[in-house]
Amino acid sequence: MAKTLEFFFDYASPYSYLASEQLEAIVQRTGVEVRWRPFLLGAVFKATGNVPPITTPSKGVYLAMDLDDWAGYLGLPKFRLPDEFPINSLKANRLGLVAAEQGLIVPFSLAVFRAAFVHGRDLNNLEVLTGLVREVGMDPEKALARLENQEIKDALRRNTDEAVARGAFGAPTFFVGERMFFGNDRLMFVERALKAV
Repeated sequence: MAKTLEFFFDYASPYSYLASEQLEAIVQRTGVEVRWRPFLLGAVFKATGNVPPITTPSKGVYLAMDLDDWAGYLGLPKFRLPDEFPINSLKANRLGLVAAEQGLIVPFSLAVFRAAFVHGRDLNNLEVLTGLVREVGMDPEKALARLENQEIKDALRRNTDEAVARGAFGAPTFFVGERMFFGNDRLMFVERALKAV
């Protein structure tokens, strides 16, 4: 049975983007199976009394520098916050679940994160989402219709509620078994835990 790493994220989270770009290397080194689990970061904040870092002015200034430093450190393209930040990612998160049903959540997620944080695209724009869906080989008409399905809405709510119940307070959140890790800067500890399993 393959080792499993659960990755709870929101496409609005720039640190989830940074984490997503590191996961393939961890898969190669550990043989882990990653379960990509979109959730609603705003609902997680509300349930736990947490607040987005951008809402504190000094953290907001630091955030921009930190994200750029991380992108450089990881060898990623120059980091760019979209003009529409904080991002309304509800539709994108639902589409992530639609992509998961088709076995395409990894390429879809990487495309969405890069659209937002490399190209500064608006993830609430249906034209942008249509292009991303098409880019990964999904049928745009069917995918966009499916994101309004109650089953998809409920699945996103369940992911969110489960993450909070297990201790999540932000994104990205990882679980190796029931051991929780928070933040892209904890992936070395995630990998160590995976190697110990």
